[in-house]
Amino acid sequence: MASFAVSFTSKKEDESGLSSYYNNKTTIIQEARVFNESPISPRKCRALLTRLVYLLYVGETFGNEEATNLFFGTTKLFQNKDSALRQAVYLAIKELAPFANDVIMVTSSIMKDMSAPADVIYRPNSIRALCHIIDPSMAQGVERFFKAHIVDRNPAISSAALVSAFFGAASSGGYLGFGGSSSAAQGQQPIQSTSYAQQYHALGLLYLIRQQDRMAITKMIQQLGGGKSGAGTTLKNPMALCMLIRYASKVMEDDPNIQRQMFDLMEGWLRHKSDMVNFEAARAICEMKSVTAAQLTRSISVLQLFLSSPKPVLKFAATRTLAGLALTHPASVATCNVDLEGLIADPNRSVATYAITTLLKTGNEASVDRLIKQITNFMAEISDEFKVIIVDAIRSLCLKFPAKHVSMLSFLSGVLRDEGGYDFKRAVVEAMFDMIKFIGDCKEQALSHLCEFIEDCEFTKLSVRILHLLGMEGPKSPQPSKYIRFIYNRVVLENATVRAAAVASLAKFGVNAPDTKLQKSIAVLLNRCLDDVDDEVRDRAALYLNTFKENNLAQVYVKEESVFSLAALETKLVAYVKDPSAGALDLASVPKISRKQAAQEAARPSTLETIGVPTTKKTSASPPPPSAAETQSAYAQQLAEVPEIASYGTVLGSSSTPAQLTESETEYQVTCVKHVFAEHVVFQYNVSNTLPDTLLENVSVVMQPQSDDSGLTEKFFIPVTTLDAATSPSIVYVAFARDEPESYAMGSFACTLKFVSKEVDPSTGDPEEEGYEDEYQLEEVELSASDYLMPSYATFGSEWDRLKGAPSVTETFALSAMESIKAACDSIIEILNMEALGGTETPSSPSVHTLHLSGLLIGGGGKVLVRCRMTFSRGQGVTLELSVRAEKQEACDLVLAAVGA
Repeated sequence: MASFAVSFTSKKEDESGLSSYYNNKTTIIQEARVFNESPISPRKCRALLTRLVYLLYVGETFGNEEATNLFFGTTKLFQNKDSALRQAVYLAIKELAPFANDVIMVTSSIMKDMSAPADVIYRPNSIRALCHIIDPSMAQGVERFFKAHIVDRNPAISSAALVSAFFGAASSGGYLGFGGSSSAAQGQQPIQSTSYAQQYHALGLLYLIRQQDRMAITKMIQQLGGGKSGAGTTLKNPMALCMLIRYASKVMEDDPNIQRQMFDLMEGWLRHKSDMVNFEAARAICEMKSVTAAQLTRSISVLQLFLSSPKPVLKFAATRTLAGLALTHPASVATCNVDLEGLIADPNRSVATYAITTLLKTGNEASVDRLIKQITNFMAEISDEFKVIIVDAIRSLCLKFPAKHVSMLSFLSGVLRDEGGYDFKRAVVEAMFDMIKFIGDCKEQALSHLCEFIEDCEFTKLSVRILHLLGMEGPKSPQPSKYIRFIYNRVVLENATVRAAAVASLAKFGVNAPDTKLQKSIAVLLNRCLDDVDDEVRDRAALYLNTFKENNLAQVYVKEESVFSLAALETKLVAYVKDPSAGALDLASVPKISRKQAAQEAARPSTLETIGVPTTKKTSASPPPPSAAETQSAYAQQLAEVPEIASYGTVLGSSSTPAQLTESETEYQVTCVKHVFAEHVVFQYNVSNTLPDTLLENVSVVMQPQSDDSGLTEKFFIPVTTLDAATSPSIVYVAFARDEPESYAMGSFACTLKFVSKEVDPSTGDPEEEGYEDEYQLEEVELSASDYLMPSYATFGSEWDRLKGAPSVTETFALSAMESIKAACDSIIEILNMEALGGTETPSSPSVHTLHLSGLLIGGGGKVLVRCRMTFSRGQGVTLELSVRAEKQEACDLVLAAVGA
């Protein structure tokens, strides 16, 4: 019936604008009067229904009243004897049903057609339409009709019933009643059919029925798989076998214990007569978790045969799979290198691209020059999408074989001059950025190539990025003045955004370059920018000219190595926008990170793991773990959705990592996160129930202070109503009020997990009516100084001098239990939850070391700096001289109390 959705307008009509009128919604609604003519013209009605379905397929939406009128106008054609028209009617009904009202009224007419004689052509169409018409309350009533049609001798009718039952899950909240063993038996019958479509659709429905029962799925795969040889399989449809292979892959991923049996089946399918099945099995084996080189042997042999196939689709599939496998098993894939080299000149450029990227991952250093020469010859013949894959592979190869950077940089500079879109140019520029970052010998040459590129660059974003890089790296080069001409040309020739970036880049040369004459020359250039037509350019020029005169301004606006953590800044801004009455936005309370950390958070992956890889579960790049600020932002959003806690205002700080309160192998697992508010502290307990046959109800945590002067008063707790293995982990909240909000309450709490335990019947999944109360002892939870401090980057020397007149304190401690200075550094950083600066967390000497820490005291407490001078002698441990400077005395006292405890 897909033929009805084809647009039949001619090129002449398109050019004259007739097509847009002919397939216009308003026109179709007006012409719907043909449904009321007497006698009915089947040809006119079919044409109109075709145009209507075409509009619905391309995304046109009809109003409720319009759709209802069209729907019931269409149903007037039910009595027509024209079979082709009846097919078109059912197609239109199926597409209009989601938009129209009272569609359920046509159920009896549809069910009458479902029971028509076997030779009626529109019976399958009526079955497909019915599952879009019925509502959940009717599911049981029509179940027997679907079951009867599933076992119909006519393959078209049986397939229609199978597909309708499969997709009926969305409309009926179940599987149209399919869930018992009898239904599964009925679904088995079409599997034995000789009809390919029936087998494919029946397999999908059987899996849907059994997907919650892993053992049933495993048994089904083994029954239908045909054993180790694959010859005894009852599935003749290659597509159904491919589906079965995917089910087997999922079972192996979910349960490694049956990997051996499934792997034997996979190897049997490698010998199937269908190329489609051979490839699917080979791909599944290549994507297995922890697959060994020995297990890959046969799969790679099959893929290697495909490389020499005359069919382009097989060559493409094989090269794409080998490209992904080369990331984890390059030695195994290297056996195909001879065949892959023969594909470099393949007329299908997609195949050639994947062949080259695979060779780049598996080749050795000696083959680099030859490969790059071959790549250069066909770069102009492929699309930008594949150019990006090639460039990314070269980018990773640079890091793998840095000694070959000359030829690779020459290749990148050459393609940078070729025609291409933004994504392609960006990939080349990023590759050069990585070479500058990781290969020091090529820095000068790469910067020169980038300077030449911005002379003709048409992409503003790339120009700005390159100008920023020149400002960072140029002043460190032996001849910084050679870059000035290229940068100043941008001030003269480019748009306002690029001009502003060029001004900032020039200022970095003026402040950071060792040559004082250069600063005077740059000052002359910046003075000319004071007359620029754009206010951003003028303001930047004026600002940077002042930094040349005052060194402290240069430290803050040019040399400063810290930037705001964007996630933390966003959280503060969102909280301020939601409640401006809480007070002015305090930027001093926003933690900072180093520029290096910011670059790492925003950087694209630079390793071989993500280059040119097909997107699959196994080979797709894992997202980087969230930063501390992103975690804090997520907690703030989560707490704002709890009504009882939302009234506490913005969360000031949360624990950086959850504290483990149970052993990892216990039946109940609990972790704790502490959230500090202006006047409250909220303890978040993440509770997991690992017992599949046990249901917990009324889950709560009882907290008992270990001392009477904790400074906290319990307000309420929010329990978890029900908790099973499927809903784990769930959250229990316990809230305390801070008796003196201006002080920093600390103390320990004994914690007990309390709940009502109920056994679950494994056959029905229902819990018993009455359970028993139980409790589980947890580890103590401690509220300490680290919960009131958060790490924040700073330039230690300048900040330490700035706080010279601020509150400060110095104390000496004997840490006799510490076995090394490294252990002392780790302990102090953990206790204080502050940022270690300048790599001082790693001692360079085993006997003497100075640790620098920076942080913020939450709640507007300001900046805190700590200098830890340590000496170590065997037998006496570590002697620590702790010096603290902060914007408030309370911060100094808090740090001393934390270390002294």
